[in-house]
Amino acid sequence: MASRRELLQCAGWGLGSLALTWLLRQDGVLAESPAAGELPSDLTRLPDAAGPPGGRARHVILLFMGGGPSHVDTFDPKPLLSELHGGEVPASIARDVPRIARSPLTNLLASPWKFSRRGQCGLEVSELFPHVARLADDLCLIRSCRHDTPIHAPAEFVALTGTQVGNRPSLGAWLTYGLGSDNDNLPAFVVCRAHSETLRPPTIGTGFLPARYQGTLVDAERGIPHLQLPAATSSAGRRAQLALLDELNQQHLQRHAGHAELEARIRAYELSFRMQQAAPEAFDLAAETAETRRLYGVDQDATREYGQQCLLARRLVERGVRFILLRSGGWDAHNNLKSSHEKSCLGTDQPIAGLLTDLKRRGLLDSTLVVWGGEFGRTPAAQGGGQQAGRDHSPSGYSMWLAGGGIQGGQVVGATDPVGYAAIQRPVHPNDLHATILHALGIDQHRLFYRHQNRKELVTVNGGQVLRELF
Repeated sequence: MASRRELLQCAGWGLGSLALTWLLRQDGVLAESPAAGELPSDLTRLPDAAGPPGGRARHVILLFMGGGPSHVDTFDPKPLLSELHGGEVPASIARDVPRIARSPLTNLLASPWKFSRRGQCGLEVSELFPHVARLADDLCLIRSCRHDTPIHAPAEFVALTGTQVGNRPSLGAWLTYGLGSDNDNLPAFVVCRAHSETLRPPTIGTGFLPARYQGTLVDAERGIPHLQLPAATSSAGRRAQLALLDELNQQHLQRHAGHAELEARIRAYELSFRMQQAAPEAFDLAAETAETRRLYGVDQDATREYGQQCLLARRLVERGVRFILLRSGGWDAHNNLKSSHEKSCLGTDQPIAGLLTDLKRRGLLDSTLVVWGGEFGRTPAAQGGGQQAGRDHSPSGYSMWLAGGGIQGGQVVGATDPVGYAAIQRPVHPNDLHATILHALGIDQHRLFYRHQNRKELVTVNGGQVLRELF
């Protein structure tokens, strides 16, 4: 039988071990164990049938328009702006406008473009999008998106991570963590952007999720960087090199259990080898027919770059990639609204319409959710004057649209005030949109979580409202 002194000594060691374990977990050195009756947080996956009824999408293509497209010039017509051009916002409207927008409520600017009703649904679309307008019956337009951040970087963080801080996982990382990929030879989360566009790392990053869920940046024309084997290196030789490297890495990992970056690096080596076999075929846009390349505008200078991105997105969906982010910049029209938006729309309109058309005719649109929009909209008031006039940032009310993935097209959800400053009917926060995207994929937002610092972290932070009328 142990003496009282021995019992106290053992108890002290036990308490010390508990404290040490807690400190190691706080530093990320020791992985957390699951609570009773719970899956390990890194294995909280949901099978296709586990989510809410009606989840039909398996893939997401997010067409992100960096800089903030003007909703009142694209998908939210405001005839009153023409009547009030150059004047002030009426007091009856101004009292309900949040003071987030930095521009004064004066010098209203009528849209330079006409709107017309398109499709059987009669959706009003600007003449800036003649090709997309022909697919109006496939679009579900949300005219009441809103948040509280009028600055680009934090607004992008809100749009793609749920908060403006930039320290949370991106939507693509969450979906990759929750659903994985249908193709073991390609990344589950792919990011493609214009060569000249700024990329903000948190928008494709993993936050507190393991590093292996980060987006892979690719070039639609040249594919994944540094993928080709060096000269005189055979596939068998590279396989042997990676086998040795993996053995050494695994030994190192055993001494640093729970080191997410190290685990991600080991997985990246293995995926890189598999991609060297599979990616060249996936990125071979020349294998497409001339008709398909024309459909996306790859044969024209103005649409070639974004057309290649959209065509690549369809090829990646066919090969099981889960989340594809296509970025298009140039929408930040503080001046020269007319010339900048005409250029941006010219470069993206036909490729986007080509993508929707191609997905639909191949039977892929029903299982692919396509989302269009930016980090915010733009104010109805002018910055500057004359032909050089532009518009300021406006997070209080802006437009986005969704198509495919079980979405009911040909409808409009929500509304902004009569001049377009703020959402006044069915306001939709980015977290609501994220909850809706999860719903389209058959996932309950409250069931997909990651345990971080003893808290169940959700994609939607504290929960979003699913827009069930979209389905």
